[in-house]
Amino acid sequence: MSDMFRVGITPDFDRHAKGLIDPMLAERFDGVPGLVYERLAEAGPTATPAQLQDADAVINMALKFGPDSFTGHDRLTVIARWGVGYDMIDVDACTANDVALCITPDGVRRPVAEAELTMLLALSKGLRAKDRAIRAGTWRGDGVGLGVCVQGRVVGTVGLGNIGAEFVRLVRPLGPGRILASDPYASRAAADALGVELVDLATLLRQSDFVVINCLLNRETRHLLGARELGLMKPTAFLVNCARGGIIEPHALHTALAEWRVAGAALDVFDQEPIDPADPLLSLDNVILAPHAIAWTEEIVRDNAIADCEACLAVFRGEIPKHIVNTEVVARAGFQAKLARYRR
Repeated sequence: MSDMFRVGITPDFDRHAKGLIDPMLAERFDGVPGLVYERLAEAGPTATPAQLQDADAVINMALKFGPDSFTGHDRLTVIARWGVGYDMIDVDACTANDVALCITPDGVRRPVAEAELTMLLALSKGLRAKDRAIRAGTWRGDGVGLGVCVQGRVVGTVGLGNIGAEFVRLVRPLGPGRILASDPYASRAAADALGVELVDLATLLRQSDFVVINCLLNRETRHLLGARELGLMKPTAFLVNCARGGIIEPHALHTALAEWRVAGAALDVFDQEPIDPADPLLSLDNVILAPHAIAWTEEIVRDNAIADCEACLAVFRGEIPKHIVNTEVVARAGFQAKLARYRR
């Protein structure tokens, strides 16, 4: 192509992560002949054709992409998602318009797994209540409550993919009695290699002392845990969700926690984000909350940005990028034609 290769950075980075990825953009893109990058114009929660018409690649934080986003232009070739969740992007529409959707599994694996372990330990030791107690002038003999150890207890992960497997590797040295996983797509061999028992969801919920959510949000998993499922959990069990809020039905979650049918929860994600200031979860004492940022570390910012930049640079060179979600797009003649026009 004779024109410049243009990378659009979605405007929500400036609202929610201002300046975080800029050093890596400069390191990877500055000085590359024929390549420019710039913030996309503000337009709303869903990408518009006007925003995308000049873009060959987009690095996306959380901008939504629907079928109409691709109307009237055919230049866009890759959407590089900063992270691994892609429930805000219509994958079928990407494929139909010869656009590869890439994610950053290597960047999120350890930071998110560490975040989950942090949340699990904070719950198990009653950290929130004890912090609140000492600020109120209460010392340890004044009924601050006992925590529990992970050792000997049952830990369950709903999902055994990239992050779920890493979480298992991190929690195992604490000596849980059993580690369970519910994942219809996990292989028995992978579970055996991790020392994990594959069980159905109901069994996991009934038997686990700690339940950690490690699955994607999609049509299969939206509100996967509702009133019936939460009702299967032990009243002494703890729930950790650093995946997506929509995996748990919010009213059922609040009810289970408010009535102490579940001992406590640590939540980094919510069905509505940012959380509504009137959300009843905010009034509960047995919940630890974080603003979808418990895993935001120097490492996740760096490694996600590197992966996204490399996906864009691969397309810039006319190559197939790594970590494509919609792998079927690679065989499409339209996608191959786009790549061919970039080859220098």
